[in-house]
Amino acid sequence: MKHRRIPKRRAAMAGAGVVALIGAAVTFQTANASDDTPTPTPDTLSVAQAGKLASSLDRELGADAAGTYYDAQAKQLVVNVLDKDAVRTAESAGAKARVVENSLAELKSARSTLSGKASIPGTSWATDPASNKVVVTADRTVKGAALQKLDAVVKQLGGKAELQRSKGEFKPLIAGGDAIFGGSSRCSLGFNVVKDGAPHFLTAGHCTEAVSSWSDKQGGSAIGENAGSSFPDNDYGIVKYSGDTAHPSEVNLYNGSTQKITKAGAATVGQQVQRSGSTTKLHDGKVTGLDATVNYGNGDVVNGLIQTDVCAEPGDSGGALFAGDTALGLTSGGSGDCSAGGETFFQPVPEALEAFGAKIG
Repeated sequence: MKHRRIPKRRAAMAGAGVVALIGAAVTFQTANASDDTPTPTPDTLSVAQAGKLASSLDRELGADAAGTYYDAQAKQLVVNVLDKDAVRTAESAGAKARVVENSLAELKSARSTLSGKASIPGTSWATDPASNKVVVTADRTVKGAALQKLDAVVKQLGGKAELQRSKGEFKPLIAGGDAIFGGSSRCSLGFNVVKDGAPHFLTAGHCTEAVSSWSDKQGGSAIGENAGSSFPDNDYGIVKYSGDTAHPSEVNLYNGSTQKITKAGAATVGQQVQRSGSTTKLHDGKVTGLDATVNYGNGDVVNGLIQTDVCAEPGDSGGALFAGDTALGLTSGGSGDCSAGGETFFQPVPEALEAFGAKIG
């Protein structure tokens, strides 16, 4: 039996956890298994099929996997790997493979360094499988000594991270789906759910942390009371309906129609999505990152967020991020507006459902 030698670099990472990321890509390089063996033609896959293949390859490749993403134009799964043996495995399974420099363990370590040395208000970071780096974003409030400190930490990480600037300002989008009101605050309803056999709805945790009773009209009678909340670190809250308020499992499309929601699911980078909120109504765009960390300031750091290029404005907080009939996220915050654009972050719905023991319904 032939034994292949495990490179020292891979052996040092054998215990590292693997996280699959799927994303859109414009260009990519292919690592051939050998010079004289034809490269298998990658399978044409839907986003859902690519996600399943990514999970399967993560388990099979172990520490040799360095992230995956979805090439939306070619409809192919691209797999980052650390050596040519892993290329053969990925391409035999129907994916397109490329050899990259940074392992997921190294990128995770880079994120830990950023958390420990550069947790600055107005910053965010997320792993980007297409560039095989941690992309760090600083909003317009980060300047002077703070920006110099951030830049120094990113440079220390070398080829594992890169720094970008945002013209906007990262902030939770509370101003106060459909509008919900609590005192002087206005947020947006995310998704109707069922908990312990009773109707509830999900919204942003920074909304429920500040308000305990909600109405569907400014100054109106209460339609629900808070039943749970988590912010910061997470950004989800749940409200129990009171009275006879209708609570269909739908999202308002603000054109006289609604989108029925039948399930919750995980977002994938490159996926086309829609967001509904009470300030800016319905807008669409794509997922640009997963497991993002954002520092809103005042000690409010939220982890594990979905990052998108869908616009949002104050009052959209808690509103629904969805793809077809699948609930994906709750609007947390971001920078920019629906005139200039910007980055927007969302709390994943599956995590909120699990935390509250609730289900879509």
